[in-house]
Amino acid sequence: MDKNQALHIAAIFMAIACVFCISNPASSQEVGPNALTKKEMEEGWELLFDGKTTNGWRGANKASFPEKGWVVEDGTLTTQHNGGGGDIVTENMYSNFELSVDFKAPVNANSGIKYFVLEDVYEAGKALGLEYQTHDTGIRPLDDGSLHSIACLYELLQATNRVVNPAGEWNSARIVARGIYVEHWLNGIKVLEYERGGKQFREAVAKSKFKNYPNFGKALKGHILLQDHADLTAFRNIKIRELSCN
Repeated sequence: MDKNQALHIAAIFMAIACVFCISNPASSQEVGPNALTKKEMEEGWELLFDGKTTNGWRGANKASFPEKGWVVEDGTLTTQHNGGGGDIVTENMYSNFELSVDFKAPVNANSGIKYFVLEDVYEAGKALGLEYQTHDTGIRPLDDGSLHSIACLYELLQATNRVVNPAGEWNSARIVARGIYVEHWLNGIKVLEYERGGKQFREAVAKSKFKNYPNFGKALKGHILLQDHADLTAFRNIKIRELSCN
């Protein structure tokens, strides 16, 4: 084999390798649940749930994690039906952030992901904040005026243009909060945006169950909360990255 033939064969192998790389991304970019890719780590993401323990979480208004009602199984953090564990919160507080959570529940199972949560502030013994609803009522069409269905800002603002996987399958929530500006995303689609303290927000609060709480939803920072509403709901891939205010 002369030099030109050897170079030709080498070029063919390189081309095949390039095709393989394109159709099969590096394993560092293909990770399972509750893990970060190299790119995510470079972007500042951190896991809030490692898939194995409850590290980083505690009961709302409590010093430790609930002894009942929540289980870690099959890589999920799951609240049990009528388990009586109560809500759980992150040990840390966040201000400007992007939060991503996968959730799965049976039809009509009520739960939610709360943010800017404060304990013992709005009312003694309560942990309250803004809530991204995970509740799939099973009613279609979704854009029916309900403020209590999946991806809505609970009790306040309705999400629109929602594409929802069937109850019992995984859906992906994303919450982006930068200053007073907040976005709700569902399965890769932005379904709601609003200003905390803006006119639309204030009018919604004034008509809601939160009307008697001064400055509701305007906290500069707060905990992330997973709600125990006595219904079975599983969470995984809980991750967050802090953002600049700009």
